[in-house]
Amino acid sequence: MSRAGLDKDPRDVARMFDDVAAKYDRTNDVLSLGQDRRWRTKVVAMVDPQPGERILDLAAGTGTSSAPFAHAGAMVVPCDFSIGMLQVGKAARPDLPFTAGDGMRLPFADDSFDAVTISFGLRNIHDPLTGLRELLRVTKPGGRVVVCEFSTPTWKPFELVYANYLMRALPPIARAVSSNPESYVYLAESIRAWPDQRGLAVRMGEAGWRDISWRNLTGGIVALHHAVAPR
Repeated sequence: MSRAGLDKDPRDVARMFDDVAAKYDRTNDVLSLGQDRRWRTKVVAMVDPQPGERILDLAAGTGTSSAPFAHAGAMVVPCDFSIGMLQVGKAARPDLPFTAGDGMRLPFADDSFDAVTISFGLRNIHDPLTGLRELLRVTKPGGRVVVCEFSTPTWKPFELVYANYLMRALPPIARAVSSNPESYVYLAESIRAWPDQRGLAVRMGEAGWRDISWRNLTGGIVALHHAVAPR
C-alpha cells in the first residue's frame, strides 16, 4: 500500500501523537467541524456491539472512540502506540483497560476478539497491509472488522474543495488550536496519499478479510469499511 513518500519512522509518528495528545480531541472536533462525533456514532452502529462481546479498538487514542462500546455492555480494549495518548485517556477514563501496542505486532493472542475496529489510524501504521493481517489474526472466525478512515469524495467538484481545505486551510486552523500544528501538515498529506474506497477494499481482501463492503459518510470524505473473518 503506497504511502507516497510518507514513510516516517514509527517512533517519530508515535512522538508526534504524544505531542498532540493533550488537545487531540478538541482539535479533531474543530478541524472536522464537529463531524467526528457523527462519524463515531456511525462506527458504533456498524460494529453493532453486543453485551459481553470482546472488542478491540485499535488506534483508540484517548479512548473517546472506545467509551460507546463499553456503554453498550461490551468488553472493549482501547489500544494505541502513543504512550502520551494512553496517559491522557487513562486519566479521563480510568475504568477502561488501555493497552500499549504496535498495530503490526498486536499484543493479543489469536482469535481474541469478536470484533475489531480502527478509526483514522490505519494509514498511520507503517505497513497498513500488515496491520490489516494482524487485525484478522486476533479476530475470531466469523468476527467482524470496521475500518473508519478518510477517503475520496464522490463528487469531483467537492473533491477539489476538500483538497484545498486539507492543504491550505487545515494548517492555519491547527496552529490556532493544536499543541503541535506541524503534525497536522503530515496528517493532511497522509490523507491525500491514501487509497480511495475501492482501493482500501482490495487491500482488505489481500489481507484475508471477506465479504467486504463500505459506506460513504459526508460525501466520501470518510468511508466505513466492514468485513468478516473467514470461518
